[in-house]
Amino acid sequence: MNVATGPATRMSDVVVTPPETVPIAVLKPADSPRAQRHDDGHVRELAECPNDFDPILVHRPTMRVIDGMHRLAAALLRGRQEIRVRYFEGSEADAYVLSVQLNVRHGLPLSRAERRLAAVRILASHPHWSDRAIAGRTGLSDKTVGRLRRCSSAEIPHVDRRVGRDGSVRPLSSAEGRLLVASLLAADPGTSLRELARRSELSLATVRDVRERLNRGQDPVPKRQREVVLPVAAVPRIPRRPSKPDTRRAPGAPALRNLARDPALKASESGRLLLRALFTTEFTPAQWQRIVEALPEHWAPVVRALAARRAAEWNALADALAGHSQSAA
Repeated sequence: MNVATGPATRMSDVVVTPPETVPIAVLKPADSPRAQRHDDGHVRELAECPNDFDPILVHRPTMRVIDGMHRLAAALLRGRQEIRVRYFEGSEADAYVLSVQLNVRHGLPLSRAERRLAAVRILASHPHWSDRAIAGRTGLSDKTVGRLRRCSSAEIPHVDRRVGRDGSVRPLSSAEGRLLVASLLAADPGTSLRELARRSELSLATVRDVRERLNRGQDPVPKRQREVVLPVAAVPRIPRRPSKPDTRRAPGAPALRNLARDPALKASESGRLLLRALFTTEFTPAQWQRIVEALPEHWAPVVRALAARRAAEWNALADALAGHSQSAA
C-alpha cells in the first residue's frame, strides 16, 4: 500500500526493495522526530550483540535513513564500512511518516512530546488524513490529534474530505450526510444501511447511529457537530412570515365534532383510530405557523419529508373514499 494514499499499519503494507549492501559513507542521517539523534547506551548494547543487524530502511531519492540510526551507529562502532539496507521509494513526506510509525512501534519509544511534534508535522503534510489515521501512526489518541489540528489550523491546509484508517474517503463533516440519511429514512424507513451509506458517503457505523438516534427520538446530528461543524447555509430553510393572532376555529372543526358524535365510529377500533388521527392534526393556520417558527432549522429537511409522506397518505385515503362514495351511490 502506498503511504500517500492510505494509512498503512504494518511493514508488510509498505513497498520496499530487497536487502542489499551499501557503503555507510553514502547514507545521510535520519529526518527523525527524536530530539536526540541516538542513545549512546543503546548503541553500545547493539554493538556488543553477536547477532547481525536487520537491514535498515533508507529513502532512496535522498539516501536518508528512515529507520535504523542506532543500528547504523552500532555498525560504525564495530568498525564496519558497509551495512545492509532496504529502500523506500516514496516522497520525503511519506518517508517521515513511515519513520514516525516505525519508531513508535519498536526500538526506543518516542516521548509524548516527540509524538505530538510529529503529529503536527504530519497534519501539515497530510491534511487529508483523518485524526484516527494520524493517531494510529503517532501513538496518540484521535482526540489529541484533533486538538492539535484545531490549534494548528493556520498552518494546516483546509480539505473537504479525509482518508480514514481503512483507506475510505469521507466528507470532513458528517452533519450534512446525517441529515440526508434522516430524510431518506423518513421517506422510506426500509432503506438498507448499505444503500444509505452509499448515497450519503458516510460509514455504515455512522448511518446505523443516525437510525438508532431517530428510533430514540433524538436529533440525527450530535450537538457538538451542530454547534461546531454544521453551517447554517447547509440546512434548507422553511420560509418564515410574521404570524398574526388567529382566533378562528380550525377549518373543518364542526364536521370533526359531528364525526366524533357518531356511535358507529366510536364503537370500532378503526373508527377511533381515524378520530384520533383527525383530532391530532386539527390546527389553525396560526398554530401551524408557530410550529414552523419553533422548529430547529436542522430538523427542517426531516419534518418536510415526514409531512410530505403524511400528505401522500391522506391523499391516498381521500382517493379511496372517493371511490367508496361512488360505489355507495
